[in-house]
Amino acid sequence: MGSEEGSSVPKWASKPCIMGIDEAGRGPVLGPMVYGCLYCALSYQKTLSSLNFADSKTLKEEKREELFENLKADESIGWAVDVIDPKELSAKMLKKNKINLNEISHDSAIGLVVRVLNLGVLLTEVYVDTVGDPEKYRTKLSERFPSIKFVVAKKADSLYPVVSGASIVAKVTRDRAVRDWVLDETADNIQRNFGSGYPGDPETKAWLENHKHPIFGFPSLVRFSWGTCTPYFKNLVEVLWESDQMDEDGSSSSNGKRQLKLSNVGITSSKRKSEEIESSGKGRCKFFQARKLEQLTHF
Repeated sequence: MGSEEGSSVPKWASKPCIMGIDEAGRGPVLGPMVYGCLYCALSYQKTLSSLNFADSKTLKEEKREELFENLKADESIGWAVDVIDPKELSAKMLKKNKINLNEISHDSAIGLVVRVLNLGVLLTEVYVDTVGDPEKYRTKLSERFPSIKFVVAKKADSLYPVVSGASIVAKVTRDRAVRDWVLDETADNIQRNFGSGYPGDPETKAWLENHKHPIFGFPSLVRFSWGTCTPYFKNLVEVLWESDQMDEDGSSSSNGKRQLKLSNVGITSSKRKSEEIESSGKGRCKFFQARKLEQLTHF
């Protein structure tokens, strides 16, 4: 049983079930973070232990792929994923009321529990690889789902086979997502040799250096909120938004800063010029060309 919507719930799902939850891609500056879960009947736990699941980080890619295909074909196992793309991560971590990575992780795990319960699966035990303090996390989950026994532990993916299976689900899903990532910014001649995506990888650092944009920073594959990106912002164009120059009472700010003329970097504001650009496509910033963005003149 997989994660497909509309899947029929097997008979074993009405009996007491266990579930494991783990993530992949928490640390990289590139690509999505993926939360995965694996669940089965409590009576299947011994068989699960014989399937050679292990912490995905200790397995080679070929082995992970093999195990993932095996568990997908096993009718006694169910699984699901939550793929959180870089834009969502950055938006939540950079907005006015910031949501930190731990909260995002907790929300994703809770969302998977809700999703599996809504499928009609009788979850009685859930094992989770911790994010933050294990006991506080366990208390949070137990208060939300009082009928479920939660075990939250460090290195749970190497302690409990059901979490090891979830680790494989998450890791293979993320690897495939990064490998097959559609780079919308093709007009900027983006290369795919970005390495592992981890901040310390020299190949990833070189890719970031070669793919920064003077106004928009980085392609959508990049998590703007990561500290790894901060040094690259030093030489970018400063954009002063009109709304940022208004006081709370609506009056203009007197900070003396001048509004940046975006016409200097390939964006024109003249109506006539804009119409010419929209019709010809010439002179526009490649960012807009790649996304087929047009100027809005009427609301």
